[in-house]
Amino acid sequence: MLYELIGIVRPGRVSEVKEIAKTAGSIIINSGGVVRGYSNWGTFLLPAPAKKLQSTHYTGHHFIMRFDSSAKSQHALRRTMGLDPRLIKYSVVKLGSKLEDIKDVPGEAKFH
Repeated sequence: MLYELIGIVRPGRVSEVKEIAKTAGSIIINSGGVVRGYSNWGTFLLPAPAKKLQSTHYTGHHFIMRFDSSAKSQHALRRTMGLDPRLIKYSVVKLGSKLEDIKDVPGEAKFH
């Protein structure tokens, strides 16, 4: 099944974004999945202020990771991402499960 992880990391350090993306990718690869690609969208204002660990965030560094994996691997990824204090918010979206649905989806998610 094809999934897309949308992560919002506290702004300021690109190294944190890279480290979180690398951790997410290694979780998927170690469980037999395939990472299709990453997209770095940069820092943007959040639609609404987000509170995390007694801090209020108004901006966040956005990145996208597209990957194929089993549902079990995706749950392990969600569990790990939920424990990371550097992530303000994240979401995992299922893009499709049939080959006809996902065959033309590129690895990079372009910002429009």
